[in-house]
Amino acid sequence: MMGGKPSAIAAGVCGAIFIGYCIYFDRKRRSDPTFKSRLRERRKKQRASQNKSGLAELPDLKDAAAVQKFFLDEIQLGEELLAQGDYEKGVDHLTNAIAVCGQPQQLLQVLQQTLPPPVFQMLLTKLPTISQRIVSSQSLEEDDVE
Repeated sequence: MMGGKPSAIAAGVCGAIFIGYCIYFDRKRRSDPTFKSRLRERRKKQRASQNKSGLAELPDLKDAAAVQKFFLDEIQLGEELLAQGDYEKGVDHLTNAIAVCGQPQQLLQVLQQTLPPPVFQMLLTKLPTISQRIVSSQSLEEDDVE
């Protein structure tokens, strides 16, 4: 029993030192004058890489004309890419159109009848990611307003 107590104390001291180092390092990192600018740059690059992967920048959802133009552009581009055989990017654009559509259930029914089953299945698997993007973009817009 006595052999376990010193090792437990040593483990506790090592844990406390590790936590202290983590706090020190975090404070040093946050007090760095370039920390926020580097963080913003990294986030900008991530957004840019998402946009390059076929995920278009969503329009202001309060502007009906912009939403309608975006919807029609995404449908047209998605159809063109599917006709060329680029299913991945075509589905990305159709998913964007569904995201801003006022009646997504009806659009999904039409797409189900017109698209081949594997392509429609691919579309269904991408829907949760685009809805998550819409929710996050709306929360970012609300943060900008405040």
